Formats: sequence, C-alpha cells, structure tokens
Amino acid sequence: DSADGTTTKYGRVSLLDLAGSENVRASQSVGTGLKEAGSINRSLFALGQVIKALASDATRSKGNGGLSHVPYRDSNLTKLLADSLGGSALTLMIACCSPLVSAIDESTRTL
Repeated sequence: DSADGTTTKYGRVSLLDLAGSENVRASQSVGTGLKEAGSINRSLFALGQVIKALASDATRSKGNGGLSHVPYRDSNLTKLLADSLGGSALTLMIACCSPLVSAIDESTRTL
C-alpha cells in the first residue's frame, strides 16, 4: 500500500510449449535428436511426478502428516515452473489432442 491508498500487485505469465511426449520409434530420431527426445521425456516425467505429489498433498488432510516431498529439483523444467505449480498460483494447462483413431495413443499419453 502506498500513501495515496493504492495497492500494486505483480504477477508472472509463463508460456511454455512442452513439445509433448516424444515417441522415439515414431519419430525415428537418431543422434542429437534421440538425445533431445530422451531429455524431453525425462522432463515431462519429472513434471508428472511434481503434479502427482501436489495433487496427493491437496487431497490429504493436514492431520495425516502434512505435505510430502515435491520433487521440483528433479528437472530444469520443474525448477522453472515451481512458482507456477505450487503455492497460491493460478495455473492453466492446455493439452492438444486429436479425435483421429490413428492418434489415440498419443492423445492418451498427452492426457
């Protein structure tokens, strides 16, 4: 609060393209592309673990041990998103899925 009675609020907007789950067989990645696909998959797995830990903490009553460990430091991605995922942040995630039968496996993995 300032002397004139106004309040200043600050926020942050993070826009990330998570590239989706990299299916190495389907993309036929080799060399650097294969290494990058593995890194993307590890980051997405770590993000899933963080979301799982946060969801289990949200459903657990405080009387049963409080918060469990949230593995933010397992990946650079989750370190960057820690402020957006935990605390009092409002977070929106958008997933691109296809209604095509040929894309059902990819859409299921995305969800």
